Amino acid sequence: MAKFKIQTYVKESYDELIHKVSWPTWSELQNSAIVVSVASLIIATVVYIMDFSFQNILEVFYDNF
Repeated sequence: MAKFKIQTYVKESYDELIHKVSWPTWSELQNSAIVVSVASLIIATVVYIMDFSFQNILEVFYDNF
C-alpha cells in the first residue's frame, strides 16, 4: 500500500514539474536576482542606519546619567 502511494506521488510530482511548472527564462532569472540583491542592500543599509542612530542616542542618554 505504501509503495503504491510513493509511486503515485513520484509520478504526479514529475508530471507537475514537466507540464505544469512555468520555469523562468535566463533573463527573467537575472532580473529577479538583481531585484533581490538591490532590495537586500537597501534593507541592510536601513538596518545599519537605525542601529547607528540608536547607538548614538543611547550613548548620549547614558552619558547624561
